[in-house]
Amino acid sequence: QRMEQPEMQGVEYQQGTLVGYEAREYLLEKWKRTCAYCGKTEVPLQVEHIQPRAKGGSDRISNLTLACEPCNRKKGTQDITAFLKKKPDLLKRILAQTKAPLKDAAAVNATRWALYHRLETLGLPVECGTGGRTTFNRVTRGLEKAHWLDAACVGASTPAVLLMKNVPVLLITAYGRGCRQMCSMDECGFPRTKPKAKTFTYAFRTGDIVRACLPAPLAHAGVHVGKLAARATGRFKITTKKGSIDGVGKTYCTIVQRADGYSYAHQ
Repeated sequence: QRMEQPEMQGVEYQQGTLVGYEAREYLLEKWKRTCAYCGKTEVPLQVEHIQPRAKGGSDRISNLTLACEPCNRKKGTQDITAFLKKKPDLLKRILAQTKAPLKDAAAVNATRWALYHRLETLGLPVECGTGGRTTFNRVTRGLEKAHWLDAACVGASTPAVLLMKNVPVLLITAYGRGCRQMCSMDECGFPRTKPKAKTFTYAFRTGDIVRACLPAPLAHAGVHVGKLAARATGRFKITTKKGSIDGVGKTYCTIVQRADGYSYAHQ
């Protein structure tokens, strides 16, 4: 560390290369990824000193929050009490939030280490990862932000060079196991249909991915793969990428994947 940073002294010896990334991930979780002053989300957020450093504020995590660029510029070096003097409720909430611990994170962390030590006894190769380390790995390798790239950058064993060209990516989308509404309602809120069934006497159920091979005499002859809507009559509706096909007999269908609440595709 001294060779890389000759000016290093004091507590800086205890802070590794991940210190900034870990602190930012902590703040993102603590402040719910929103600007503390205007409440905006889905915008770039900057680390903001509640008590400005120009007026004696420290870099302690309890003195840090998140702010969008306009709010950060507007506050400048003002004391937070002066900046929010016309918004006492917001000031009170921010000051209370600075003292609030991440109880859920503490509970999960304790569980994580208990699980870690249990797995170690089985002789399995186990390592822990954090959001800060994942971000550090991705940034230092020059990769863009994407869920699948984050998955490749988890943990200390991430290779120094990741070859991502022509890598097939499995895209998984959660769509649930169907609607919770048992039957359709009329405009007054009364049931107008019988409760919908998902399973029947045959092998298919709503949500299954099936392949339907329809012979030439039928209207939609050919091979169709899609999600099935089961019916008691045994004549299904299949939703494919190109549209929906109704009235497909069960004898023409074979199961590709059982319904599990997810859809899968390759990119």
